[in-house]
Amino acid sequence: MNLTEIPDRFNDSEELEEFMTRPTPALVQAMLRVDGDVMVLGVGGKMGPTLARLAKRAMDEAQIDNRVIGVSRFSNPDHQRQLERFGVETIPCDLLNPEEVGALPQVPNIIFLVGMKFGTTGGEAQTWAINTITPANVCRHFKQSRIVALSTGNVYPLTPVDSGGPNETDPVGPIGEYAQSALARERVFEYFSVANGIPMTVVRLNYAIDLRYGVLLDLAQKGKQQSKIDLSMGFANVIWQGDANERILRCLEHCASPPEVLNLTGDEVLSVRNLAEKIGERLGVAPVFVGDEATNALLSDASKSREWFGNPNVTIDRMIEWVVCWIEHGGETFGKLTHFEVRDGKF
Repeated sequence: MNLTEIPDRFNDSEELEEFMTRPTPALVQAMLRVDGDVMVLGVGGKMGPTLARLAKRAMDEAQIDNRVIGVSRFSNPDHQRQLERFGVETIPCDLLNPEEVGALPQVPNIIFLVGMKFGTTGGEAQTWAINTITPANVCRHFKQSRIVALSTGNVYPLTPVDSGGPNETDPVGPIGEYAQSALARERVFEYFSVANGIPMTVVRLNYAIDLRYGVLLDLAQKGKQQSKIDLSMGFANVIWQGDANERILRCLEHCASPPEVLNLTGDEVLSVRNLAEKIGERLGVAPVFVGDEATNALLSDASKSREWFGNPNVTIDRMIEWVVCWIEHGGETFGKLTHFEVRDGKF
């Protein structure tokens, strides 16, 4: 993919998802090298449908017959039908149930997207169960597979903005029960990887940008509505979800035991104030700010990701233009805030 192929805007979700699931030549080549079918666990979440479709399109372009299988409870049958329309096979399964997990077919490549974040406060037990029992069920069943497991940058502590954020070897320091359970999820994967020799990559993601959800959409909606924008978490990293999906799939080539760990985000430490002002200027509104920027924030150093995969294809300026156009013509949203401004870990 090159910049001349990147559109100026998207008119609807169909156009957005078509672009987001276009495989790059690098991903097509990676799929040629990855042996066997790919199973996406937790395919029904925000990233799963586009990631599974991207994997299928990459395999089709590589002219290989490997399957992409999406696994989820599929509480919304429409999601299942849509995946199948794009050639992704589907299997309904409660991944908290070890018997149902044990009935899944063995495949060599697992992408693990399962996790619970929002609703943690008041639902701590459910959060811990989903974020720890599910990985154990998966690792016991897929002992012969390679596994790319999604985690989060929330496992890191708040770090000084001028540090550029922690890298993968820096100490973790999760704040709040969600982040603690996310670190526990990583430790469960690490235990099984070492105990059974399962090659893995643990991917610490923050924050993926989809025009229907994400930090930029939060800022655009608040700006347009003249809602207050809290600056206390004054800096963030973001990455286009299409770039994130591609890198997650390409991590199948980087699995090891003990697990490789990768921070997955954009290259820049971005000022929330500057982002909101740029968006506001394009929307013709002045953002309303409250609070002041703290000297620390939840950040990640993406140097290793850049070393593995190069620079992301989509720049922050392009994402800003897209989200402004999306807001202006009333594009659909998932109706959920990211709560990126939360500093106490309570979601």
